[in-house]
Amino acid sequence: MTTRIWSTHPDDVGHLDTTTLRDRFVVSGLFVPGELTWTYAHDDRMLLGAVVAQGTSIALAAPEEIRAAYLLERRELAVVGLDGSLEVTADGAVYAVGPHDVLYLPMGTEDVTVAGTGVGYLVSAPAHRRTTATLASRDDVEALVLGSAEGSNHRTIRKYVHADGIESNQLVLGITTLEPGSVWNTMPPHVHPRRTEVYLYDGLGDGVLVHLMGRPEATRHLLLRDRDVVVSPPWSIHCASGTGAYSFVWAMAGENVDYTDVEGVDPGNLR
Repeated sequence: MTTRIWSTHPDDVGHLDTTTLRDRFVVSGLFVPGELTWTYAHDDRMLLGAVVAQGTSIALAAPEEIRAAYLLERRELAVVGLDGSLEVTADGAVYAVGPHDVLYLPMGTEDVTVAGTGVGYLVSAPAHRRTTATLASRDDVEALVLGSAEGSNHRTIRKYVHADGIESNQLVLGITTLEPGSVWNTMPPHVHPRRTEVYLYDGLGDGVLVHLMGRPEATRHLLLRDRDVVVSPPWSIHCASGTGAYSFVWAMAGENVDYTDVEGVDPGNLR
């Protein structure tokens, strides 16, 4: 199953109602038991997917939208473990992917299947050269502890695919986990005009999250639930507050893989 998502020009956002905002920027229902699903986002040609393995092998076939002989003919891919245990086979090599492990597969990898019992989140971006398949575990990657309990944003940022981590063409990916009692992410906010960013929110349970988007001087909000995905165009801020702690997978594609290439926004200037 494949869907498409189109965003919009920043001048148009103020005229969109809630339903249209969600249609343009939010992907819901991506995780379907026993299936592979894809959403094609035209922002930097990012391909977002999910695989929910239930003991049988699922081939990561190329969606019709990319017009490719196989998924990674012209693309690179990150497989992010969310729950359970996944067994990913890529051109004969077998990788065990657990919760918050990330498997990077390069352009030119022809046959990819997922087995086991677990949930995987998939992010793919166009590529122009072959790099190296790499599995990074949650406990082995660079981790930054930021924020504070007093600021309700005590969190750990784990960076997997980036300029000083797993080598890629244009994909940048990591996972941020908030500590109990902390609910704010990416505050103060920023934009990065050279990259699109996509957030997958996970661990909310039955809670709800208010995601702020739009230009800093004219923000809009989206109410999101567990495992909703939101696409943030380069001109938009992307920050949120939930009813409890959660994790989110952040993934970017665009002109560079420099994690620090952002333009900060003073919270006092938000409107």
